Amino acid sequence: MITQSFTVANPAGFHVRPIKTFVQAASQFPCKVSVLAKGKKVNGKSSLSMLTLGIAAQDEVTLEIDGEQEEQAMQALGALLVQIHE
Repeated sequence: MITQSFTVANPAGFHVRPIKTFVQAASQFPCKVSVLAKGKKVNGKSSLSMLTLGIAAQDEVTLEIDGEQEEQAMQALGALLVQIHE
C-alpha cells in the first residue's frame, strides 16, 4: 500500500465534474483506491462517497492505494487532484 497527500488546486473545490473524472480514472485501475479528507475515508471509485467529503480548494487530500498498478494509479490520480478543472 502506498499513501501520498495532495492539495486540491481547483478554486471551485473538488465538485461533481472533477469527481466524475477522478472516479472514472480510478475505476480503470485494478487496485483499491481510498480517499481521506476532513477525517473521513471513502472509496475513491464511488462518486457518491467522494461527494460526501465536500473537498474545497486548498484542502489536503490523502490517497491510499493498494494492489496491482498502485504506483501508476497514484501518479494519475494525484495529478487529477492538483490540476485545475473548470
